[in-house]
Amino acid sequence: MDKPANPAPGFQRNPDKVITVEPYRGSVTVRAGDTVIARSARAKVLSEPPYPAAFYIPFDDIDFSMLSSTEHSTHCPYKGDASYWSVQPAGEAGTNAMWAYEQPFDEMTEIRNHGAFYTNKVTVEATPD
Repeated sequence: MDKPANPAPGFQRNPDKVITVEPYRGSVTVRAGDTVIARSARAKVLSEPPYPAAFYIPFDDIDFSMLSSTEHSTHCPYKGDASYWSVQPAGEAGTNAMWAYEQPFDEMTEIRNHGAFYTNKVTVEATPD
């Protein structure tokens, strides 16, 4: 992915930190119990070692009627500020289960309008093509 010559304010350039975003070739389904929260054949895989890879699902493929936004937020020096949503059908376990970078740094625009889910809070199933 091409990086802008002048990084966004707050973006931290680190030659030892390699983050990749690739299209996932297959489908991804997110469930809370038997309830489907998201299903997509257009997900992206973000790899950021040493963290596990995360599937980023387009907002259009997420059922936001099953989510409620929260006040929780975090900051990543490589991606920007993350907003969080709770997965209502998961109850207490679903608190802050989905995050998204709604206004990511220019270096991470590929994940704008995509959400990712914590695999310890909901079930994320990936089926390759």
